[in-house]
Amino acid sequence: MIGDPKLAARLETALDGEILFDAFSRGRYSTDASHYQIEPIGVAVPRSRDDVVRTIEIAGEMGVPVLPRGGGTSQCGQTVGECLVVDASKHLDRVLDFDPAARRVTVEPGLVLDRLNAVLQPHGLFFPVDPSTSSRATLGGMTGNNSCGARSLRYGLMRDNVRAIEAVLADGRSLRFAGPAAEPDAAPGGDPALARRLAEIGRREAAEMAARFPKVMRRVGGYNLDALAEAAGPNLAHLLVGSEGTLAFFTALELELQPIPPHKTLGVCHFPSFYQAMDSTRHIVALEPAAVELVDRTLIDLAREIPLFQATIAEAVRGHPEALLLVEFAGEDAGEQRCKLARLSELMADLGLPGGVVEAIDPAFQKSVWELRKAGLNIVMSMKGDGKPISFIEDCAVSLDDLADYTQRLDEIFRKHGTSGTWYAHASVGCLHVRPILNLKDEAGARAMRAIAEETFEMVRAYKGSHSGEHGDGLVRSEFHEAMFGRRLVAAFEEVKDTLDPQGLFNPGKIVRAPKMDDRALFRFKPGYQTAAPETGLDWSAWGGFAGAVEMCNNNGACRKFDANVMCPSYRVTKDEQHLTRGRANTLRLALSGQLGPDALTSPDMAETLSLCVACKACKRECPVGVDMARMKTEVLYQMARRHGLPLRERLLGHLPRIAPWAARFAPLVNLAARAPGLPWLAERALGLSARRAPPRWRRDPFSAAEVPPPDEGRPGSDKPGVVLLADTFNRYLEPDNLRAAARVLGAAGYAVHVAEAGDGRPLCCGRTYLSVGMVAEARGELRRMLDALAPLLDRGLPVVGLEPACLFTLRDELAALLPGEAAARLAGAALTLEEFLQREDRAGRAALTLSALPHRKALVHGHCHQKAFGAFAAVTGALGRVPDLAVEPVTSSCCGMAGSFGYGRETYEVSLRMAELSLLPTVRAAEPATLIVADGVSCRQQIAHGSGRRAYHAVRVLDAALDGRSLDDAA
Repeated sequence: MIGDPKLAARLETALDGEILFDAFSRGRYSTDASHYQIEPIGVAVPRSRDDVVRTIEIAGEMGVPVLPRGGGTSQCGQTVGECLVVDASKHLDRVLDFDPAARRVTVEPGLVLDRLNAVLQPHGLFFPVDPSTSSRATLGGMTGNNSCGARSLRYGLMRDNVRAIEAVLADGRSLRFAGPAAEPDAAPGGDPALARRLAEIGRREAAEMAARFPKVMRRVGGYNLDALAEAAGPNLAHLLVGSEGTLAFFTALELELQPIPPHKTLGVCHFPSFYQAMDSTRHIVALEPAAVELVDRTLIDLAREIPLFQATIAEAVRGHPEALLLVEFAGEDAGEQRCKLARLSELMADLGLPGGVVEAIDPAFQKSVWELRKAGLNIVMSMKGDGKPISFIEDCAVSLDDLADYTQRLDEIFRKHGTSGTWYAHASVGCLHVRPILNLKDEAGARAMRAIAEETFEMVRAYKGSHSGEHGDGLVRSEFHEAMFGRRLVAAFEEVKDTLDPQGLFNPGKIVRAPKMDDRALFRFKPGYQTAAPETGLDWSAWGGFAGAVEMCNNNGACRKFDANVMCPSYRVTKDEQHLTRGRANTLRLALSGQLGPDALTSPDMAETLSLCVACKACKRECPVGVDMARMKTEVLYQMARRHGLPLRERLLGHLPRIAPWAARFAPLVNLAARAPGLPWLAERALGLSARRAPPRWRRDPFSAAEVPPPDEGRPGSDKPGVVLLADTFNRYLEPDNLRAAARVLGAAGYAVHVAEAGDGRPLCCGRTYLSVGMVAEARGELRRMLDALAPLLDRGLPVVGLEPACLFTLRDELAALLPGEAAARLAGAALTLEEFLQREDRAGRAALTLSALPHRKALVHGHCHQKAFGAFAAVTGALGRVPDLAVEPVTSSCCGMAGSFGYGRETYEVSLRMAELSLLPTVRAAEPATLIVADGVSCRQQIAHGSGRRAYHAVRVLDAALDGRSLDDAA
């Protein structure tokens, strides 16, 4: 049935949405954020509710099971199965109705929580269920999972905030499920008989539920049968909440909203022992906080190594505590929240920990701390190697009185089985996310998982807790329902399933009639799993090989976010799983392990998978586990070039640094010929370069080292510190005035400028263009030339300063993967962007740069992706901020879309512009004519000019103009 062509053909005919039945697409949908992998029959991506109905009708007629899917971030295997996967996240993402006065909103299931809250925020409202995956979690998935979040102590679970659900049943009927408050008869859309049958189950099992259901807030296991026995009448919407797509397909959700608390304070409580943190939670909760979240020592230590979180750790953490509790207070009165924070400090002192609270009053500081906590799961997953923290006892919940003893006993279970665990999350409700570190690639790891699960669940039952406290049942916990709830209630679960889904059509094997949780045939790393080890062009030894780096992706889905950061620009445009860091990494893993057939790594399908990766490097920084898809793409391009050779276009683009001197020598002729009638059309036909994109203009006066007078070193009175200016190919031959400006600015700041040159007379090159097409050997050769040329200057301790971010950060990143060793590390440590260098020297009191006000009063600054990926963009805005009376405004944008040669490709031109149109180009067009547009990347400047008609300047040109206060309006 896998890849069934008859089913695919029927769906293609009946649906407006996409139908994906090829092996690569099925592979991308075979995993979620759990350790399971099951290849689906196929994938349907409906465009409308009607598409959903037609899909279910066809599946029912053909006896094909259906699996609803949102963001695919489930921890327990809820969204994998041998089913027709129906992805609601791409098109079914609208707000259908919004009533601010009534604090109600109706949405489609594919809408992401953060995007909903962005709509609600101007009205002072928000949806209060806040899982850490809010940037990619869909409301349908959250409802199906009965999600909770950090603030459930105040706002409850998803169940408490869902008013009604419109859903399609297995027979194709669309019904509305609600509770007595929303629908007095509580009958789903015209079927009172169905409502009566369900209500009867609730009445019949009320006593059994009272005896067997855990009395903790965080009980999300099984079906919510108690919703059928509520005193006010059956709540059929609440029955569907937490049903994990096993009862119906949601098409609309009516949600309750809450006012945004205007004032918040946050206390970061430090504890010398984990047990003390857990034992203190019950006392802290008495202060009525909105949230109490745990961050353990493992997470703190790992976060210290992740650039994205280092500044937050430095500000929020004192010393080396074993555990932190993040305690938030929120409400209408600012003074009251500060008083509560003060009482928290008093309580900590009473508990023997005076001074144990770092207070976070500033909203930006609070946000950074919460971002660290929200990334907790993925930070702990950043461990390299085969042993990983595994989710299977992830979110058991016990009472606060038992929490400290429970965690202590759980540690003993881990030690018994030769492992340890990581801990974080919801201390306020006794639901800690704990993951033992296991290697599920071997049988011993699977056996240990089974044993730990059985012993832990037995202990949870003894504490009268819940084995499912937030992340649901899925493949992990459904098997254990009989031990938790008893055979009678499990039979009632099955009766509910059979009443609503008599064919067993929806997501079989979850909640009821589940397989064994340790069936390795269902694992991502199945018995016999092996990966190929091709001879690589880059050094992957830090991950134990190329496959180890690829396997770092745990499907957490952070690459699906749509916030102000960069990742993932191609997904933001297409919303296709294929064009997502996660989708690409999964495809690479499947190819390397032979699951996509022979030669999949160098196949056309793999080329298509990577075709829209713009090598922005955002995933290297923003992915919590540091998946560096840009470097992986270079490796795959290298493998493809070895096997198939390179097309002419790629060879020309790679050799651009060799071509550039000749193009500059004959610049007038080359520029004229490039724009001659018919030539763009020929270039498009012959080389695949878009005729709609004007080629860059070569300068006949390229920058030369001879323009910068040699430093007066060794002469009497010469004591200027030295700095090396790296003249990259792009600025040298396309915009040489930038390098001239850099030399003047560095000189004015008091430095002796050395222009890096090679002894063979050919300009130095970082190899960036070669890497972009997979010409790894050529890039290695260029970098070796650079190391040799710079060695004498590096011996003297001189910093190396560059203007083009893509080139400069090649020295900080890829250099070590091409030429690992001390020389590469020394150059990487010395390489700085011009703005980083000025910032460093200014802080050290060494820079003597005096700037004057400009005729311009505002600068709109777009950050190059690599500047953002390496944390260097703040230095740009900081340097420009030194210009008197110049208001500096960063553009909130992702990748500009040009990305070197990407924007020139015939096949990528449209996508390139769509990336720019997400935010960059509209912002530039809206800027006042007198506003300076600043972008350090040559590609960024080209894209801005092409898409808006505005000229953008490198920041160094602004600094240069500010040396004497002249205007840039008439710049050449």
